[in-house]
Amino acid sequence: MSIGIAIILVVAVGLVCAIMLTIASKVFFVPVDETAAALREVLPGANCGGCGFAGCDDYANTMASDRSTPCNKCPVGGASVAAKLAEILGVSAGDAEKQVAVVMCNGSCDNAKTLLEYKGPQTCKAASQLFGGLKQCKFGCLGLGDCVKACNYDAIRVINGVAKVDRNACVACGMCAKACPKGLIRIAPEKNQVVVFCHNTDKGADARKACSVGCIGCMKCEKTCKFDAVHVENNLASIDPEKCKNCGMCAKECPTGAIINLRALAKEKEKRAAAKEAPAA
Repeated sequence: MSIGIAIILVVAVGLVCAIMLTIASKVFFVPVDETAAALREVLPGANCGGCGFAGCDDYANTMASDRSTPCNKCPVGGASVAAKLAEILGVSAGDAEKQVAVVMCNGSCDNAKTLLEYKGPQTCKAASQLFGGLKQCKFGCLGLGDCVKACNYDAIRVINGVAKVDRNACVACGMCAKACPKGLIRIAPEKNQVVVFCHNTDKGADARKACSVGCIGCMKCEKTCKFDAVHVENNLASIDPEKCKNCGMCAKECPTGAIINLRALAKEKEKRAAAKEAPAA
């Protein structure tokens, strides 16, 4: 008899709970935006913030609610994801120009002078708190790899004391830029092959003392540019990516090598590699 009563009580409690859950599901039901869900499924889920939104969910919800939001903002997905998002929204994908991270420093162990021997925590953030870092150039790369740890795409490495970006692997998510305490890393169009690899705004003599390849603000690059793309402000040259034609004349004119023509550098490396592989006469 007691077992039967227990079974009835359990069944009754279960029925009451099921009824309550059913009512709660109806009362607290939140309608799902099917468009936002479809957009979110297309997005890569990196949640890097490179699109300018809090994450993939925020970007998808914004696009679904405001059709004027550009669908080509995802740096990880690139043009293919932009096209799929545009198809769902029924809008134009626009130009999804590939972007890459650029480390505005070439202060390797060979080029930059050391200020002190650092024995503290091996992070750039910690080292920057001590006299601005371990190198004489207080603007330069500290080379302790905070950017490397932040990158989820294995696109950045510290080589000979300075961070270098693999432009083929980089998706321009911007995580490395956020991690750099010196603000050395910027996101720029991949098409721009002529780059100022320096962030030093000291006067020329001081910049040259700290690093042999630092910009000295001599303005030779500005004078030689025929497209008004190079300007020297606050002792540092900068290149307008919209005006630059990648001619490389400013790089040829730069007396310290602070400006590098990546295309010419790649061709030079190819020639050297071909020469090594060529059979001896």
